[in-house]
Amino acid sequence: MNLSDSWTAGQQPIARTSASEAVFNTLRAAIEAQEIPLGAKLGSEASLASTYGVSRSVVREALRSCAALGLTRTETGRGTFVISHRPTRDLVLGTFSSADLYEARPHIEIPAAELAAARRTSEDLERLNGLIEEMEAEDGAEAWVELDAAFHAAIARASGNSVFDRVVGDIREAMARQSETVNLVTGRRSPSNSEHRKIVAAICSSDAEAAGQAMAEHLSAVQQAVSTIVRSSK
Repeated sequence: MNLSDSWTAGQQPIARTSASEAVFNTLRAAIEAQEIPLGAKLGSEASLASTYGVSRSVVREALRSCAALGLTRTETGRGTFVISHRPTRDLVLGTFSSADLYEARPHIEIPAAELAAARRTSEDLERLNGLIEEMEAEDGAEAWVELDAAFHAAIARASGNSVFDRVVGDIREAMARQSETVNLVTGRRSPSNSEHRKIVAAICSSDAEAAGQAMAEHLSAVQQAVSTIVRSSK
């Protein structure tokens, strides 16, 4: 079943300011209000982009966040389908959930940051500072979340511990998708940039305790944002 022409015809182009958030909120509201029935197939990225007057990357980000809330499922080669009118109690991030990340990340990334402060090389510092500058200059939401994931991976690598490096690599995609939804719904890009700078400053100063504390504060802030999204979904 395709998204009905009657519903699509009533939509207006989305303003480019916070376009991804606007598209996401419009789709989410329509799904939760049951204006789009269960099992309905949403339009393609191209058709939705044309309807709202935005780029396909904006639509792609909005659709991924709908999926993270458990409202839709995208099937390769078939399209995106509405699977629930109510969001789940947790973010769905591929094979992981936000709860999985919350339980695991502090045990991996806090000690990784502490070790990075003790073991980082000049190349590690160059990489971390470069990523910080790229994130602060990046306007594209999709590109920013990939840089964010690369930043956390770079800290794990700077720790010199191959287990931390491997584990962060394994959860990197889930981290990016969580970051995408959190930033879209709660606007955490600017606070994250500041928190990242604090982590890097401690690593640059070889202050392991401060690096671990800064990472702990960052992860806590992310979880608070996730909790806000989950609470609003109940």
